[in-house]
Amino acid sequence: MNQQCQIVFPARECAELQCVPHDPDPLGPNEVAGTTIGTLVSVGTEIEGAFIGKKFPKYPGYAAVFRVDEVGENVPNIRPGQLAFCMGPHRSYQRMREDHVVLLPEGMDPFNALCARIMVVSMSTLTTTTTRPPARVLVCGLGLIGHLAVQIFSESGYETYGYDPLPERRQLLLDAGYNALPEHPLHNPALCGTIGLVLECSGNEQSVLDSCRAVRKRGEVVLVGVPWRARTDLPAWDLLHAVFHHFVVLRSGWEWELPLHDTEFRRNSIFGNLHAALRWINDGVVSVDALYKKARPADCQAVFTALKNQEWPALTAAFDWTTV
Repeated sequence: MNQQCQIVFPARECAELQCVPHDPDPLGPNEVAGTTIGTLVSVGTEIEGAFIGKKFPKYPGYAAVFRVDEVGENVPNIRPGQLAFCMGPHRSYQRMREDHVVLLPEGMDPFNALCARIMVVSMSTLTTTTTRPPARVLVCGLGLIGHLAVQIFSESGYETYGYDPLPERRQLLLDAGYNALPEHPLHNPALCGTIGLVLECSGNEQSVLDSCRAVRKRGEVVLVGVPWRARTDLPAWDLLHAVFHHFVVLRSGWEWELPLHDTEFRRNSIFGNLHAALRWINDGVVSVDALYKKARPADCQAVFTALKNQEWPALTAAFDWTTV
């Protein structure tokens, strides 16, 4: 294989499928490589942080499933022909260290498996929160991360509610069998002041402020969604007043607070959560079939433009590399 294909952002709001040279270096003793089956778009990171960002070119993508073609001499537990997940780019071929690869459960749909990467974002909050079931949890922003967070926390024993101003996102959650609110609980006397944890997945300042006013005393508001840009002119004082007088624990929801792998005295990690996410999807605990729509990598310009304009017919897109 002399060439590979990769999606590249050469300029702002421009996506191309380009041919790139194959890595000529021989496979390392602890590496795994193979042909990509599918990759998933992480809309916030890839649109806000890359497609409409600054400094180009950019090489997006961090969720891939591939068929193992070759393994290094020190890789005993992975065989050619198996399907594996990695945090790889939108590229036709993946090459990773063995400890950065997770085998899919036998018979698992490889495109469904891609959603495990997005589940890990809110699973870091599940790991670190001091709020315990059956407390009330609110998820603000029902894009892919928020929608999956509602499922994760509901199935973990919390009384979980989702909120988004877009009715089609609320309906998607309702269709999956979960609670979707038509307005923020700040305006609901039955819920305001009773919420133990908010996962703020929209990155919107007004939503953060409303959530700080809606939680119970010592309630947590976790900033899972990246505040890519200012969306309001709210003064900082409003937020400070709400945090101080409501005794709010306001903190970052940065997923990489967890280590990549379990350690001797810490049993929670990014890859531990990935293993669990794949199992939950495969066992039907979390449903993802309706959350993405497949696309050809050759159509990447149309896909990213539609996602930017919120015109894509699903929460995200999965590129099918078997069409290349």
